[in-house]
Amino acid sequence: MKVSIITATYNSAATVGRTLKSVREQTHPDIEHIIVDGASKDNTLAIVAAEGPHVAKVVSEKDRGIYDAMNKGIALATGDVIGLLNSDDFLVNPDTIATIAHTMQEEGLDALYGDVGFFQPGNIEKTVRRYRSNRFSPKALAWGWMPAHPTLYLRREVYERFGVFKTDYRIAGDYEFVARIFHEGRLKYRYLPSVLVRMQMGGASTGGWRSNLLLNQETLRACRENGISTNWFKILSKYPLKMLEFARR
Repeated sequence: MKVSIITATYNSAATVGRTLKSVREQTHPDIEHIIVDGASKDNTLAIVAAEGPHVAKVVSEKDRGIYDAMNKGIALATGDVIGLLNSDDFLVNPDTIATIAHTMQEEGLDALYGDVGFFQPGNIEKTVRRYRSNRFSPKALAWGWMPAHPTLYLRREVYERFGVFKTDYRIAGDYEFVARIFHEGRLKYRYLPSVLVRMQMGGASTGGWRSNLLLNQETLRACRENGISTNWFKILSKYPLKMLEFARR
């Protein structure tokens, strides 16, 4: 089973080397790593070039944001399964993709996801929060829950059937996409109860109250566009449980 991993970059020289290394060290024999760069002005492309044959395809040009970059990568992907790995994230161990591919193939899954461990910049060894995707189900979409997106691996047919990311979302395009593909309840999926990816704190969805306000506004919009009945109370009620993620690691 061929697995395509798409990494969108923009001025990511400080972190992308770690991301690339985590993919290069995977034991799965058939991985296609695609880099979609937004015309970086730092050393990002030089670091990518140093990977040589470990990176299958590189595109560097101006884009319309992260979801546009992801869409470009999906269009280039030739794998049976497609995953998205951010340029400041990394796979937790060398067997991560092998485990994902084996499980999806053996069980005939459309989708598989797991947990994310968050760390603070400059302290990569210490996990400060664990996002547990076991709370997710199609019914939980109305409450704002989704699987940890960097751990979500999908069959190519899912994109062919449902389309790609909407580029007019600034921060919750991944939630809208998840709502679109899972709401009907027709995908065969599985949760792996382990951390698959480690993520650096401080991204768009963890960047303060303004980011959270926009995230929740777009989450409500995504529910409305996909026929999911919700309200502000439901969306905000997840935050007490999210606080527990810092205590239970």
